[in-house]
Amino acid sequence: MGLFDKLKKKVDSVQENNVTSENDEVQTLGWDAISEAFENVYPDNSKHYATLIKWGFGGNDPLDGISVYDGGSYWHFVTYGLSELYEKETENPAISGYGMEFTLKLKKDNYDDEEGEIRCICGILQSIARITFNSGELFLPYEYIYSGQTTGMDSRQKSKLTGFITVPDTTIASIDTPNGKVDFVELIGVTNEELLSIINKEQTVRGIYSKLGSDITDYSRS
Repeated sequence: MGLFDKLKKKVDSVQENNVTSENDEVQTLGWDAISEAFENVYPDNSKHYATLIKWGFGGNDPLDGISVYDGGSYWHFVTYGLSELYEKETENPAISGYGMEFTLKLKKDNYDDEEGEIRCICGILQSIARITFNSGELFLPYEYIYSGQTTGMDSRQKSKLTGFITVPDTTIASIDTPNGKVDFVELIGVTNEELLSIINKEQTVRGIYSKLGSDITDYSRS
């Protein structure tokens, strides 16, 4: 059983959409809108990790892909798949799909295997998105995500960070796409002790976020 296989989401306070047009060309209206928002901030040095077997074809990963943008001192991840990436299919014209995509900023560090750490985060984002695809459960800002384990979320499981709090992405604002609005929900890594303090109502997500003073997930912090 891998990391975050038993994720549970607690509150604090598409199927494959590869639809073709009349010209048999895939319309990527939602996808392009997300990419444009990020490329306006990070014009160079992005990576993309595509899903090999898509969810609609029986694959295990619900997201069509994850892009990783170079923010200088950090990597900025964004998911593609919780919103409608292709043509509009849901009934609500104001909201694209589930109305959200996940983001995360991972601090660059002297990793033994930086690529391995990036892929580890991609795997975690797929795991959390799988909860939404399987249950329809949404993840909104100022909530927490508790895994119930004490080993680190990094690939070597050495970090003290074991779960997440969520905030509105501090760099990329919500966007209006041809398929409706998309909010970017940013995940920030936190420790088991911090999560338990929220669960026990000793602190709030907003309080923890204020004390952190940063939205960057830093594996080396205590």
